[in-house]
Amino acid sequence: MRTGFLAVDSGGSGLRVAVGALGEDGGGHGPLGRRVSREPVRTGARGIDPGHLMGQLLAMARALAAETGVTRLGTAVLGAAGLATPGDALRAELPDALARELGVRTVALAADAVTAYVGALGPRAGAVVAAGTGLIAVGTDLSRWRRADGWGHLLGDCGGGAWIGRAGLEAALRAHDGREGGSAPLLARAEERFGPAAGLPGQVYPRSDRPAVLASFAPEVAACAAADPVAAEILRAAARHLADSAAAVCPAGGEPLVAVTGGLRRLGDPLLAPLGEELTKRLPQARRTTAEGDPLDGAVRIATGLVTGSLTLPSDDRMLWVTTVPDG
Repeated sequence: MRTGFLAVDSGGSGLRVAVGALGEDGGGHGPLGRRVSREPVRTGARGIDPGHLMGQLLAMARALAAETGVTRLGTAVLGAAGLATPGDALRAELPDALARELGVRTVALAADAVTAYVGALGPRAGAVVAAGTGLIAVGTDLSRWRRADGWGHLLGDCGGGAWIGRAGLEAALRAHDGREGGSAPLLARAEERFGPAAGLPGQVYPRSDRPAVLASFAPEVAACAAADPVAAEILRAAARHLADSAAAVCPAGGEPLVAVTGGLRRLGDPLLAPLGEELTKRLPQARRTTAEGDPLDGAVRIATGLVTGSLTLPSDDRMLWVTTVPDG
């Protein structure tokens, strides 16, 4: 019987699953099988819907176990968007469901920011800013987790893609009105993308995917930054927000590592150059590094640590919660 592990990354773009087992020497992990579903898991009043999650996960996990020769999945790690706030249903129902359907006995539920952290830095002290449509920063000194932002596009996510896009569209509307702080180049790009400026609220407010719609304009802000001081200042302000969040969670002692992950990095130098300056200013003691992997890699690392008994990351009911399901 070959016992393996299940690693899951559940986010706004869908579900990614990996199954693997320890290497022949009992350390690390052997070949991994991976599958992707583009259907995001539903959420409700109690957070992520365990039934919808299991409905997708079971078929993927069983197929991957067969492909990798794993006959029993003893450990499962789920990194999930939203776990740090409304994840009550998952905690209540998922461990027993995984035990009943797959034989899993050790279950770890992690906020997606934690799996992003572990994928980027592994079990080392530091801070990771996960910057995409939204923005959240997580840090640890390996004794506790710290979190900053991640409050959504209405209350926070400052410096994230939706924040940048919204600021760019505001500057476009200022130009349309003739107010100070407007940007004619951003107005032109907004009208090219969304139509006449007067109809812009109708293009944004009713949308259930409003954060993604706003974030879709962030690349236009970056494209204008070289020649447009208003666009450049929006990205400079975003860089300050990212550095603020990193500084809020970064350990004070030693030489902690700092990494920035997520799709916002694709904006390139218009954002990354001022971000580098702001991080140096705010965190002179830290060492910047490139992320080693993504959130699914982080879930795999946590699973491997649990299987080998080498996990050194701190437990936290809202960030990284580990439970054992009794046999029978």
